[in-house]
Amino acid sequence: MYEDSDPLGSRPDGWKDNQISDLQGLIITRCFRPDKVTSAVMKFVVKRMGKEYVDPPTFDLEKSFIDSNSSTPLVFVLSPGSDPMASLQKFADAKGQTLITISLGQGQGPIAEKKVKDAAIAGNWVVLQNCHLAVSWLPTLEKLVQDHLSNPQNTRQHFRMWLTSYTSEKFPAYILQTSVKMTNEPPKGLRNNILRSYLSYPINNADFYRGCRKTLEWQRLLFSLTFFHALVQERRNFGPLGWNVSYQFNESDLIISVRQLQMFLNDYEKIPIDALLYLVGECNYGGRVTDERDRRLINSLLTIFYNHDVYKKPGYKFSPESSVYYIPDDAREHAAFVDYVKSLPIQNDPTVFGLHENADIAKANRETRELFEGTLKTLPKEGSSSAIGNTEMVQELTNDILDKLPVPFRVEEVCFRYPVQYDESMNTVLLQELGRYNTLVAVIKNSLNELEKAINGYVVQSAAIEEVYKSVLVGKVPLMWSEKSYPTNKSLASYIRDLIVRIEFFQTWIKQGQPKVFWISGFFFTQSFFTGAMQNYARSHKIPIDHLEFDYEVILSSEQEIEARPSRGVYISGLYLEGASWDYEKSVLTESVPKVLFPKMPIIWVIPRLIEDSQEDRASTTYCCPVYKTSIRKGELSTTGHSSNYVLGAMLPTEKPPVHWINRGVALLCQLDD
Repeated sequence: MYEDSDPLGSRPDGWKDNQISDLQGLIITRCFRPDKVTSAVMKFVVKRMGKEYVDPPTFDLEKSFIDSNSSTPLVFVLSPGSDPMASLQKFADAKGQTLITISLGQGQGPIAEKKVKDAAIAGNWVVLQNCHLAVSWLPTLEKLVQDHLSNPQNTRQHFRMWLTSYTSEKFPAYILQTSVKMTNEPPKGLRNNILRSYLSYPINNADFYRGCRKTLEWQRLLFSLTFFHALVQERRNFGPLGWNVSYQFNESDLIISVRQLQMFLNDYEKIPIDALLYLVGECNYGGRVTDERDRRLINSLLTIFYNHDVYKKPGYKFSPESSVYYIPDDAREHAAFVDYVKSLPIQNDPTVFGLHENADIAKANRETRELFEGTLKTLPKEGSSSAIGNTEMVQELTNDILDKLPVPFRVEEVCFRYPVQYDESMNTVLLQELGRYNTLVAVIKNSLNELEKAINGYVVQSAAIEEVYKSVLVGKVPLMWSEKSYPTNKSLASYIRDLIVRIEFFQTWIKQGQPKVFWISGFFFTQSFFTGAMQNYARSHKIPIDHLEFDYEVILSSEQEIEARPSRGVYISGLYLEGASWDYEKSVLTESVPKVLFPKMPIIWVIPRLIEDSQEDRASTTYCCPVYKTSIRKGELSTTGHSSNYVLGAMLPTEKPPVHWINRGVALLCQLDD
């Protein structure tokens, strides 16, 4: 079952076909092969309810329009990579209607209200775009629809109000209840995405398509650009391996890039690849990118699709690991490229995205997790019959957690043994960490004690304590704890185990002295640890700290074999590789082992050194591997310009070009989800 692509198709000996039900089969799949749960659930739904419940209906503006009237708003629920405006403009032209568009934002509310009232009187169509960005004005919009537009005397028959918005908790319930709701999900898969680009304006316009004087270069670079557009959207499906942040790339990015490509080819004799790379990678698509590692990635990917070989090299391949995806040499007309795209496989191999085959497993596991998280949100509020059983279970879990939690650190005693010293910054780091853990443990204990009192009827259950109750019931870390906690994606049980191990690490430090090898996963604020290591070296050598940087050396010895701390810098352990593995013989990065998603990284020696001692010639033999606190990678944008989840960039030796690992999405993680 573990190895088979269809786990339930290879049941162990002794299991009869009718021995387990379909639902029990899903439970077994969840236990042994979580990556196959989503496909198993789809088969279950098709068998029980029909195929129409798993196939999304085609987007049809005409049908939605027929269901509406002048008093009924039409709402587009936006999804990443989809922009309905081009289709709506085309539909308005076909109906002979004037379409007035207003993009909502700061200060646009009063203007939008006037435009809506004017359009209602004139019988025009009005579009209010991005309603989720005007949360403060949404109550006014609700009142406008409820009091003004709902009266037929205030609107002409042909008037329509269209709204576009991403999902938002603040969106007015009245509008949702009375409106016609539509969504136009972007096509799934490279094949459908490229096909949509070629069948959409302006590429499907014959005059535009033939409007470039460098015909060969234009056709090949255009196909390459549409492939890039599809690829950057499809990488979102791989979660943090694809992009740290899920960016809203859409058709408008492609359209402006296509127009610029044609303009540059017509205006310049020599094709300005560098200018095109800058416009696409830094402006059109790159303008949406906020994470520094994602910016590095998008520019790395773009060099595959925008280079001189694209139009000079016959049969140019987009992936060296796949012979399926290339630019067809015999295609010259629009129809020929469309036919080639239709011949591409529906299912895409991860290698075409620059990822390892393990990325498919990570993607499937992520989809399974999101499926169950979404299912939990749909659970009804408990009734009286289930309340007693749930309450007993929560009480049992609460008592179990309280029994396991250790007593707080005695910071005053620790401060006496490890005083704040100029030449030993690690003492300061230790004291700060103990203070943070004491605060967290106190919040956990207080909330659980309050929860117990509320269950027994001694106190009134507040909204915060009710949230703790619900979270404990479904095995999630309560929000009250998360606000005082280190970043984590763990379930409640894993979180408590991890917290206890972290506290034990610091208890050992206090009793036995500073460790020879620091368990980096145990730190609450990881950046302060590295700052402390840098400060120790800077102060002992009387060097300004901003003149220093870290070098990295992988140590293949185990912790037991290391006899003493290094003379400079620190040894660290507890990191996990994602997207690659470590070659212990050559001591370099290497490809992942199939089905091993997070191999453990050997001990790393972090060595402070002068910045001017850096070796520039190492740029081609080392990969700057980002270190993150959690597997999500995404965090708040800090004042340093980095994500709050980002720790630092570790230079790791590699035999392959660094861009290979950039495209692979390789990173080091301080902790796993479970």
